[in-house]
Amino acid sequence: QVQLVESGGGLVQAGGSLRLSCAVSGRTFSSYTMGWFRQAPGKERDFVAAITWSGASSYYADSVKGRFTISRDNVKNTAYLQMNSLKPEDTAVYYCGVRYSTMTEYKYWGQGTQVTVSS
Repeated sequence: QVQLVESGGGLVQAGGSLRLSCAVSGRTFSSYTMGWFRQAPGKERDFVAAITWSGASSYYADSVKGRFTISRDNVKNTAYLQMNSLKPEDTAVYYCGVRYSTMTEYKYWGQGTQVTVSS
């Protein structure tokens, strides 16, 4: 079984920064893309960023481009989301997910970490 554990969330003032981590454990069997999603109260879960296995390609939602940076360390089986210039609208529960390269859907998810940005 594959498990994902997010950490690094918290309360920060607008304009501040946070760094989220997502540690993957268990047998993943093959290469996988890692992604970050977020869900605000009363809203659907939205895509934030993703990074391929090699790290050569990364993708971002328009709302976070230029402010967030996704990275990964395959030795540590960990992905990161550096969030700068945070805005109150970034407030949400942030989830990381694993999608195998041969699949279109994310197969495994973490439990989420709360990010709250105060104005």
